[in-house]
Amino acid sequence: MPKITTKNTDKPRTATVKTNGWTTPIYVYWVIILFFIAATFYILGRSHGMIHNPATLNEEILMQATDYYNAGQAKLKDGDIQGAIADLTAVVDSGVVSGTAYIARGEAYLLLGDYKKAMADFNSAIEHDSTNVLAFYDKALLEMRVEDYNSAMIDLNNALVVAASSPNPSVPLRDIYAKRGQLNLWQKNWDGAIADYTNSLARPDGTVNPDVYAERAEAYTAKGNYADAITDYNSAMQVIKEQLSGVTDVAEGEKLSRDVMLYTEKSAALYLKMDNKQAALNNLQGARQIAVALNDTESVSRLDQLIADLQASIDGDQGKVVTIDQVEMATSADAEPEPQPESVEQ
Repeated sequence: MPKITTKNTDKPRTATVKTNGWTTPIYVYWVIILFFIAATFYILGRSHGMIHNPATLNEEILMQATDYYNAGQAKLKDGDIQGAIADLTAVVDSGVVSGTAYIARGEAYLLLGDYKKAMADFNSAIEHDSTNVLAFYDKALLEMRVEDYNSAMIDLNNALVVAASSPNPSVPLRDIYAKRGQLNLWQKNWDGAIADYTNSLARPDGTVNPDVYAERAEAYTAKGNYADAITDYNSAMQVIKEQLSGVTDVAEGEKLSRDVMLYTEKSAALYLKMDNKQAALNNLQGARQIAVALNDTESVSRLDQLIADLQASIDGDQGKVVTIDQVEMATSADAEPEPQPESVEQ
């Protein structure tokens, strides 16, 4: 009987693909596909600045970015806004993610009045680092400037939340509360303004700004709380007097002195509302002394008339009765325009 031979079907076989007479293992095709996928991601990453040689990033790009950032900040402080923007743009374009560079460039655009680009930079800074208090604060200042008060309130609230867990020495909680107080004051939310100014003054960080006392006094005045308003004006004047002792700039000293004169007159008007004519007279005389020191002849003349009329009223001369409106009108004539958000410098 012929011997029957059978094939061993248990031997592993390699899958193949036959193409035009060529037989190729299928895993070779997978290797080729994976290679092209990897190459595509690499090229896209390079084109978007996402992939760098670690040595190049650390030793070259990072150092250059730091140099450009420092140069941009120096130019910003020196008033070379365009130069600062150029340097800070070099940082952004380097591929090194830097929220601080976006913030600094946004502040430069803000100084130029290019609000659209400033807003874009502040938003980019927040996207890169949502724990940066300064980004929210600067964005709120810009929104206050363009009168987008609802958005400004949201960003100031965000700044307070972030500052509670990630404080930034360049933007102390004292300043954030003060700015939100100012926003509430502008919106005639007197209670909210008073609460925020009080929180600002209670903070141990930062430096007390006399404007906080003066603006809280405005809110107290609007609520008819004249005694507390006078106390705040006195506190503002005390802070200013302390500041004057260290001022060397003549223009700055004159500005502070005029603020004291203004607050003294405002207090006089409030004393008249409280029917305390003698206290009002004392304040007007104090304001006149400041006007004389400033060589402000126009204010001296105006105050002389108010003092004479008020003295006559105190003496009982009904023909010379000074009214509350007279003092308030004189005070408002000297008052500064409604304050606008200041530019922030790091």
